[in-house]
Amino acid sequence: MKVLGVIVEYNPFHNGHLYHLKKAKEIVKPDFTIAVMSGNFVQRGEPAILDKFARTEIALNMGIDIVIELPFVYSIQDANGFALGSIGILERTKVVTDIVFGSESADIETLNIISDIIYKQPDKFKNLLKKYLKEGYSFPNARKYALIHFFEKNNILKKEKVLAIEKSNDILGLEYLKALKYYNSKIVPHVIQRQGANYNDEEFKGNFSSATAIRKLWKEEMYELIKESVPQKTYEILKREENLGKAPIFIEDYEISLLSFLRTLNRDDIQEIFGINEGLEQRIIEAAKQSASIIEFYRLVKAKRFTYTRIKRTLLSIYFRLKKDLIYDANKYGPQYLRVLGFTKKGRKLLSVMREQVAYPIIVTPSNYISIIKNIERDLDNKRKEWEIKKNLYFKMIEYDFKVSNVYSMYYKNKEFSRGEIDKKAKIIILK
Repeated sequence: MKVLGVIVEYNPFHNGHLYHLKKAKEIVKPDFTIAVMSGNFVQRGEPAILDKFARTEIALNMGIDIVIELPFVYSIQDANGFALGSIGILERTKVVTDIVFGSESADIETLNIISDIIYKQPDKFKNLLKKYLKEGYSFPNARKYALIHFFEKNNILKKEKVLAIEKSNDILGLEYLKALKYYNSKIVPHVIQRQGANYNDEEFKGNFSSATAIRKLWKEEMYELIKESVPQKTYEILKREENLGKAPIFIEDYEISLLSFLRTLNRDDIQEIFGINEGLEQRIIEAAKQSASIIEFYRLVKAKRFTYTRIKRTLLSIYFRLKKDLIYDANKYGPQYLRVLGFTKKGRKLLSVMREQVAYPIIVTPSNYISIIKNIERDLDNKRKEWEIKKNLYFKMIEYDFKVSNVYSMYYKNKEFSRGEIDKKAKIIILK
């Protein structure tokens, strides 16, 4: 049995995503396809423009058989944490045989060589990385220069090869390959040449416009251009959710609550928050006092070593009080459950296979998350099944998912959908 795994955000699902999915299936020829998808907050450090249930519905209509949520503690991390969570879920399904990801370079050999060094962390490379970090470079740039120096000195790769993989999809690809090594996974990786606009390109590029450009079009209510950029089903669900008062949601909608919250804090309040180091806390505290908008806040905090995406992610970590020790444990031990957001009739068959093999809880009804643990403990007492789960970490992870969904729903324009515990009440998406 061949099972394709893809790691996605679908924020929103556009023609480039459809191209990637079709090409991935051509490469793998899978019997089933599983997507690991970010929940209501995404890796760029912003709320998703559509909630996770609407995005799941689109994904199932576009050819995904099962959608599994990437827990919040991974979804707003950098590429390393994002990959550890995503690959961890695919590995722990026990059924995924292949993964396909987009790549600007489409050079799997070079990506594998570089990921091997990043994973093994030889002393010469670590010393170079420390050197560039001390010189004030952001981590991505410090690592890039360290890799160039290391490979050229050891006559392994030329500078041009390393520079060719510095765009966003290649950087994520490196981390996916590194995470496969971390989990000692047998999942086979493949790459597809990325088509169309770059990840952060805000300019409308017709049929293959980026998700960034499409979100901008939606903000400007340029619906005819959106129609050109997304499959018909995506557009139908976008408009349905907008008419219901559940979309779109932008980071600017959080502007007052975010800045107000920051103005109540001092440096000591955020020292233990994930992402706070190198003096970033002082810049954040001071910028919050001086900023009248979230965009102005980002601009005031921005520095050579602090990228915009890092600032955005750290801001959400502060807002949700996401502490360093939780992230450390999450990255060390990996995902503690598989939260299924939706499946097709075909996907239901694969879920039955997974239930027999998976050593972690498969959660279909989130309101049962406590009783699931009681059943696991009963299994352990009766020696019915082998389980690999850190109970305390399980509760912390899933309760964060509930917490952030409760906050996300507060920003629906139609407040009838904002009433509490939405994650526990929402029905799983089943495509007949």
